[in-house]
Amino acid sequence: MPMKKKLVALTGAGISAESGLATFRGSDGLWEGHRIEDVASPEGWARNPALVLDFYNQRRAAARAALPNAGHVALVELEKDFDVVVVTQNVDDLHERAGSSRVMHVHGKLLEARSSYFDQLVYPMTSDRIELGDLCERGTQLRPNIVWFGEAVPLMERAIEEAATADVFLVVGTSLQVYPAAGLVNYVRRDVPIYIIDPSRPPVVSRPNLHFITEPASTGVPRVAAELRGQVSQG
Repeated sequence: MPMKKKLVALTGAGISAESGLATFRGSDGLWEGHRIEDVASPEGWARNPALVLDFYNQRRAAARAALPNAGHVALVELEKDFDVVVVTQNVDDLHERAGSSRVMHVHGKLLEARSSYFDQLVYPMTSDRIELGDLCERGTQLRPNIVWFGEAVPLMERAIEEAATADVFLVVGTSLQVYPAAGLVNYVRRDVPIYIIDPSRPPVVSRPNLHFITEPASTGVPRVAAELRGQVSQG
């Protein structure tokens, strides 16, 4: 049996938005009524950790209540014919709940807590809440295991390796504005087809094998998945 081609999908807020989760930044520059720097930066955490914890407690409850949509499911279906790696900028677990077997969360996971001092101390969450006074085993305050603005992106090197070794690359529901993740398209080999699935056309440097599908993830991903799986069946 021939080896499966490797398909890497970079997913962003647009695919989660179709499951009812707020996109990261509104047209007014706010996220759920808060300035980004107040709830998604080390400075905001230092100023008002209670506000930050409450904000993510609400996001966590919303994420648990959301359900995967047809876009998530289509990425799972692609595993029948491709070696699929999902590199997601999203912090929810909708890809996992849909059934994707290889998911890399470059911006962290909403359903994990970590020490605010010892980065390596990470804990799965059983409740929706982290409270002030909830401590890690070494006595420091727990925080969401989220990569905030101004923080390093530990998984970026691995994500670059995945992009550089892809045979097919999908960009789903992301504006390609948040770096460094947005830069992953620059590591894709020029002979590799890139499918950009988004209702708006994100800015991307012109190159060969670039395909724009100006649809939401819930219809665009199934369309592209059917096309790609058809190509495989035709040999």
